[in-house]
Amino acid sequence: MRRDDRDEPFDDLFREIERMMNEMMGAGTGSADMRFESSAGFGSDTHVDIHETDEQIRVVADLPGVEKDDIELQCDGKVLTISAASERREYDERVSLPVRVDEHSASATYNNGVLEVSFERAGDDSADIDVN
Repeated sequence: MRRDDRDEPFDDLFREIERMMNEMMGAGTGSADMRFESSAGFGSDTHVDIHETDEQIRVVADLPGVEKDDIELQCDGKVLTISAASERREYDERVSLPVRVDEHSASATYNNGVLEVSFERAGDDSADIDVN
């Protein structure tokens, strides 16, 4: 019995999506080395959240297996850069902050593989300009 393609109109679409996903994941490309567990960058077991209140911005990142002394943080007021290293991998992530922050107000804690960095929002540096 031959299947009528009119019964399942989305078969072609689903097959194409599956093909693209397999290609993106490296399946069928002959590359046995391609895996999601990479040696650099945040891996699939790492998660970054940004929490925003009226007074502050908090960035929470999972950095499993990293020692506190191996974490380096930099901020320019708009982007937080998190760099860290463990024996198994290196982390290097740039996190765009939702608003400008006062980078000099930063405080950070690291406990049980969870990094939390808090910033005060930057003051309103804009000025009203009178038109004469």
